[in-house]
Amino acid sequence: MTVHLLGTGSADGGPDRTTTMLTVEHGPTTVLVDCGGDAGQRMLSAGLTPEDLTAVVLTHEHPDHLAGFPLLVEKMWLRGRTAPIDVYGLAPTLAKARALFAVFSTDGWEGLPEIRYHDVEAAPGAHVVDLGGVEITATPVDHPVPTIGLCFAADGMRVAYSCDTAPTDAVADLARGADLLIHEATGSTPGVHSSPKEAAQVAADAGAGRLVLVHAPPDASDDGLAAARAVFAETSWGWDGAQIEVGGA
Repeated sequence: MTVHLLGTGSADGGPDRTTTMLTVEHGPTTVLVDCGGDAGQRMLSAGLTPEDLTAVVLTHEHPDHLAGFPLLVEKMWLRGRTAPIDVYGLAPTLAKARALFAVFSTDGWEGLPEIRYHDVEAAPGAHVVDLGGVEITATPVDHPVPTIGLCFAADGMRVAYSCDTAPTDAVADLARGADLLIHEATGSTPGVHSSPKEAAQVAADAGAGRLVLVHAPPDASDDGLAAARAVFAETSWGWDGAQIEVGGA
């Protein structure tokens, strides 16, 4: 399984990071998680082809995770996508995605693929979809709007992603025994976001193999990383364009 960190910044991540977006790739399956910015361009930069995406998962409705959705669909269409595009998320998130796409007049876009929206249940361990042996589950996390963290499992490998959240046992449960936990580290804000140290505690509680910090603020620092490593040694900052191999590719 391969994780491509397409973006690793918060809504204002500074000049070196775009908004947090990632793909999980395993065999013929490629899943995009969120598209706050130009996810298609970031995929191309990573050697991936957006028109061949298997599915898109939208974690919540905030602009830094959703605003690029119409552009992603347009880019897939321009690059020859004809098969339906499957999009998964909580009902309120998908409602925002539909409304955002509807802002644009697409009547003249001949051959525009169908967008198929699939509601995800807002429950711990909710089944999202099984795609060619890649099973995706979701769990609600602690953020001001309905938001899900995700777990990807395939061939004995597990990757968990917290999405935007204050520290919560829900993520520790989601990531229990995961090879890799990708956790936000915007800064400690109760009910909203986590600090690097708080993310590290979640990784330790989960018994994860590695922790990669994303959704970084513009002042993300070595000091924050050191505080996290004091709690969970196998911690690093994620960077735009990084590729992480988990088990067999």
